[in-house]
Amino acid sequence: MDSLLLTKGLFPRDFLNKTAEHILSVQQKDGSIPWFTGGKLDPWDHTEAAMGLSIIGHYSEAESAYGWLRKEQLEDGSWFANYQDGKPLYSDKRETNFVAYVATGVWHHYLITENIGFLELNWPMVESAIQFVLRQQSPTGEIYWAVMEDGEPHKDALITGCSSVLKSLECAILIAEALNRNVEPWLDAWQQLGQALKFHPENFDRTWESKERFSMDWFYPILAGVFRGQEARDRIQTFWDKFVRKDMGCLCVSDQPWITIAESCELTMALLAAGEKQKATQLFSWLHNWRDSDGGYWTGYQYVEDVIWPQEKTTWTAGAILLAADALTEHTTASRLFLESSLEIKPEVELPETEEALAAVNN
Repeated sequence: MDSLLLTKGLFPRDFLNKTAEHILSVQQKDGSIPWFTGGKLDPWDHTEAAMGLSIIGHYSEAESAYGWLRKEQLEDGSWFANYQDGKPLYSDKRETNFVAYVATGVWHHYLITENIGFLELNWPMVESAIQFVLRQQSPTGEIYWAVMEDGEPHKDALITGCSSVLKSLECAILIAEALNRNVEPWLDAWQQLGQALKFHPENFDRTWESKERFSMDWFYPILAGVFRGQEARDRIQTFWDKFVRKDMGCLCVSDQPWITIAESCELTMALLAAGEKQKATQLFSWLHNWRDSDGGYWTGYQYVEDVIWPQEKTTWTAGAILLAADALTEHTTASRLFLESSLEIKPEVELPETEEALAAVNN
């Protein structure tokens, strides 16, 4: 077992270089980063792996990954949900949080490299992707989770997916500001989405079973900045025993004995965002049980049967390990990307319920 207790200034470069090398060993000549050699690719996980490369300093390889996204972007700004061997694997849907995440990756790379030319090169891609996503925003603020093959959105929304979109939209706003572009419409959309996530849980999971058994629904709103400070700490405490297993990590779902390493890394960052540094350090230290000799990390562990499952060392898991290590050690200038937000969700303004009340407000 490798135990890694990380703190500010103690980035274990030699140890984590091998993890980045695992990502590089899977990356294709065209810049694409499948889950594993011979496996599929999705735009979100491809971007997560590219962010890991940026942290270690593999800038040209990370930029090649964004180049692949530019080349494959559809005319409406989206990408298909899955690709394999350079071609769409399915064309049945385009998921909004997958499409939006490119903005997070591009901003992350810029924070590390300070290369304004990289932002300018990728601005048309980011703008087009965000415009696609915002066309799927409902009148009540949430973002529909996917556009189906017929071009129509599936009119329901996911807390985890919308939390990811919220963070990506914030990053897109920061990119636009850095390039002196107008951000007012995006600011309004961010505020509407943030208010839906914070104040209107009834807007989510309306047509399918609630996703509250998924740990990401617990901590992703913290990671996205919906809940902060004491609110975030209270949320962590309420469900800690439901989702965390000592010396192992974070469950993917509460009713299955399956620890997943990427979710554990994301929870590590959510804990840091909530000010729970001791918990974050401890949780991350457990995860190296699931590291292989080549620096890659297994996707998950089924602890009742005591087996690695699935038998996959995914590049996005490696990317999540690098992101969490960076957040714990503040190694790069992007280390606080998921720990704080530059925007604030405004309190909801309750509308007057009667004409008399409206008249009283106006007077």
